[in-house]
Amino acid sequence: MARIAGIDLPRNKRVDVALTYIFGIGATRALEICQKAEIEGATNTDHLGEGEVIKIREIVEREYQVEGDLRREVSQNVKLLMDIGCYRGLRHRRGLPARGQRTHTNARTRKGRKKTVAGKKAPPGKK
Repeated sequence: MARIAGIDLPRNKRVDVALTYIFGIGATRALEICQKAEIEGATNTDHLGEGEVIKIREIVEREYQVEGDLRREVSQNVKLLMDIGCYRGLRHRRGLPARGQRTHTNARTRKGRKKTVAGKKAPPGKK
């Protein structure tokens, strides 16, 4: 089993797909890494030799910021936005969408489950 950046890559997947399991590596970067390591992207991970795994590991460690370091940087950036009190920081603080999406309806991913509020009762004699 190939272990890169602290992540065990899945066995029966193509190398270019398996690399996307690492936080900070998407499809494009995975293809770049395969080209730099001179590995065919269609090769399955369980067919990789030890030398090829070492090549990939060195490229990822040397040229890309992934996993823990990247997560830490992203969370520090969000914390900075909240500390300086900018609009995006306020949206993060309140748990609302930060990029201009509507919140009247939808936005359930950020807002969480519905909190039902009791409605007003109509006065007697009026409907």
